[in-house]
Amino acid sequence: MGEFFFNIDHGYLEGLIRGFKEGILTQADYANLVQCETLEDIEVIDERLKEKLVTEFTHLRHNSVEPLSTFLDYITYSYMIDNIILLITGTLHQRPINELISKCHPLGSFEQMEAIHIASTPAELYNAVLVDTPLAPYFVDCINEQDLDEMNVEIIRNTLYRAYLEDFYNFCKRLGGKTAEVMSEILAFEADRRAIIITINSFDTELSKDDRSKLYPRCGKLYPEGNPFKAVLILMR
Repeated sequence: MGEFFFNIDHGYLEGLIRGFKEGILTQADYANLVQCETLEDIEVIDERLKEKLVTEFTHLRHNSVEPLSTFLDYITYSYMIDNIILLITGTLHQRPINELISKCHPLGSFEQMEAIHIASTPAELYNAVLVDTPLAPYFVDCINEQDLDEMNVEIIRNTLYRAYLEDFYNFCKRLGGKTAEVMSEILAFEADRRAIIITINSFDTELSKDDRSKLYPRCGKLYPEGNPFKAVLILMR
């Protein structure tokens, strides 16, 4: 009976996913790609692959039901975070907003992106841009009146990712079953990877040990007993 209801809700999408396997590049396809002679060739291929990814992902999202639809939404949140950081960083370096928008990943697009250049503090960024997006709950710990500089932008990036990973991790745990089993490993790896990156990037900066620890995701194999700082030292040996 469970399989019967599964097919009602998810049978069509499962068929699509299984069909996508036939579109995986073959060895001959890779051999042809090696023959690209210019960077422009690679850029065109990358752009077309991205368009195909977005088209297929959007189709899956539009035809999904809960809890799959929420799961797919979570996947887009990481692209939204990356787009926000790209726009803030580009604005700090006085790059044209239209140029920056064109570099954003389409899976992370949202209506308020073009207004991001008017924000000079995290509080303004929240009120003008993020308050009506799914990222708003993740931004609560970032709201202050300090100017947006490169250090604060990195803190915002890591704070958003910490909240996002923890939320996605807990969502998958609540779903249980194979989803929880597989996604827990994937998200734990990503949490540990970000913890190590934060540790490495904090060397020779004004970021204190306590401030750094607040940026570590509270999930993954390095949490709570693990120590990312020691892990970095081991990797550097």
